[in-house]
Amino acid sequence: MGYLNNSTITIDAILTKKGRELLARGRDEFKITQFALADDEVDYDLYNPDHPLGTAFYGAAIENMPIVEALPDETQMLKYKLVTLPVNTPRIPVVSVGGLTKITLNAGEASSPITPQTVNFQLGNTTFGYTAVLADSDVCDIIATGGSQFASIPAFVGDNEAAQSKTVSGTAFTITGKTHTDSDKTTSVLIVGNETGGRILINIVVKKAQVGNFNTSPAGLTT
Repeated sequence: MGYLNNSTITIDAILTKKGRELLARGRDEFKITQFALADDEVDYDLYNPDHPLGTAFYGAAIENMPIVEALPDETQMLKYKLVTLPVNTPRIPVVSVGGLTKITLNAGEASSPITPQTVNFQLGNTTFGYTAVLADSDVCDIIATGGSQFASIPAFVGDNEAAQSKTVSGTAFTITGKTHTDSDKTTSVLIVGNETGGRILINIVVKKAQVGNFNTSPAGLTT
């Protein structure tokens, strides 16, 4: 959701596909029990402690910035979630996969583990784990190999409207490439910390399957 403007308290809220399904069922199945806040559109570089009009105007430029409207796509919205951390926390938690930013797989059976960790924050995301959003499940598959107590099902709206995203939640994941014979395929997986809000994007390349050359002999046998 997002504020329509910064002069009223009117809120624009739209439902995801899952939310619409629950609302349509009725019987009190649609209940908002949790929500998240973010400051994606805020440019803190505009905070000006040298403003000639004094302290009341230090953040004037930020307060007058336009606010983005609602978009039901967790890969595009709420990238910078507001989190509550213990007092005197010296560093912001960061999600890391051992420095991994790209995975290349051979088509078919090849797979690769993804074990995210939260840096700069002890025991970060150990309770609710991580949410992994695979942009295009036609390129590869993803499963959770470590459990958690959290489930998030964001919709994915990307450049390829035919792409079928897949979302799983856990503490570890496995990516498996699918067979493609025409060309190499690319996609990405977004890993989001369910407790700290940190995230990392990993690009995935699935190599084209190598198909042998087939020749027919005069006897009609294929070699």
